[in-house]
Amino acid sequence: MNTDVVLPRPGWWQQTWRLGAAAAVGVPVWLSTGVLLPDGRAAEAGTWYATGDPLVALGCLTLLLWRRRFPLAVAMTVAIASTASTLATGAALLALTSIATRRRPVEIGAVVLAYVVASSFSVGLYPVEEGDGATWLERAVIPALTAGIAAAVGTAIGARRVELRSLRERAESAEREQAARAAQARALERNRIAREMHDVLAHRISLVAMQAGVLGHRSDLTAEESGTLVRGIADGSQQALEELRDVLGVLRADPDRPEPPQPSLDRVPELVDDARTSGLDATFTGTVTGTPSDALGRTCYRVVQEGLTNAAKHAPGADVRVTVAGSPGGELRVTVRNSRAGAARTVRPPSSGFGLPGLGERVTLAGGTLDHGPAPDGGYVLTARLPWPPQPQER
Repeated sequence: MNTDVVLPRPGWWQQTWRLGAAAAVGVPVWLSTGVLLPDGRAAEAGTWYATGDPLVALGCLTLLLWRRRFPLAVAMTVAIASTASTLATGAALLALTSIATRRRPVEIGAVVLAYVVASSFSVGLYPVEEGDGATWLERAVIPALTAGIAAAVGTAIGARRVELRSLRERAESAEREQAARAAQARALERNRIAREMHDVLAHRISLVAMQAGVLGHRSDLTAEESGTLVRGIADGSQQALEELRDVLGVLRADPDRPEPPQPSLDRVPELVDDARTSGLDATFTGTVTGTPSDALGRTCYRVVQEGLTNAAKHAPGADVRVTVAGSPGGELRVTVRNSRAGAARTVRPPSSGFGLPGLGERVTLAGGTLDHGPAPDGGYVLTARLPWPPQPQER
């Protein structure tokens, strides 16, 4: 398996103990070699044994500092240099272990071969026996075993590093997914808050704005008519504040505050009456058989509310007809139709631009369809078709 394991560069403490361990492995080999040298050959190898061998080992240990940057070159160099130094045996095994962590069979095989051959030739430098009774194959057995152990340990370390890296990547991926889900949840919550704010406030504020515009631009109103408009503005503002307070209480999940009643199909006539009281010429016709679910009734209420709000904004003085019809097993059809505006707009209507798109999303979530556009008579019509599942029959 040709898998590179890229890890952060080890700190000085990790480098120190690894190099110290490599030196500690080479020291027993170096001392045993000095003890086993025959008396006749000790004088010949004494100078190299005492000076040259440690210097080569020191060079090999120093070269190991660059084993991560140049792994193959360092491993081959240390393995070949170990021919002239028994004290460098630990450095050669550390280099072999390090190259084995890359888990590249060709590189591991080349370094193992170089180490075994170098170990066999080092016998000529330090002959520990008078004769040459041992064959070259027998001399290579122990180096091959030690090289195999070092390669196995390095391969296991490399596999462990790959596993740790995979676990780290999966943990980071899980954290990113969790952050993305949290961001999505925040966005959905913001959209929900914005939709609730729009549904609650847009209708009331539009009616208040319409009444204020009439009061400010009509000079021919009687005292009674002016008083009615002023009371309508005050009542609408108070109701808007109360509804806003109710929505904020729900969003904050205040356990001490009772949840306000949710809008339903039964409250649609009240909604039309409020619009009529505020000066909108609105009528309601309902031919509904049965009682829809809370979600279906709430969606119907929001459709009528948005239709009345848009009529108050864009068609002041127009006749508005609200029709709700349907039965279980079919559909609940809601229509808000207004005629051509009977008077010019006196003030610029407040608009967020999110009313109809938000309503379309609400209707789509309920499984229905929303249509809106100009009517043939020059007015405007808003129609929502909501599926009404059949009610289960009692046995």
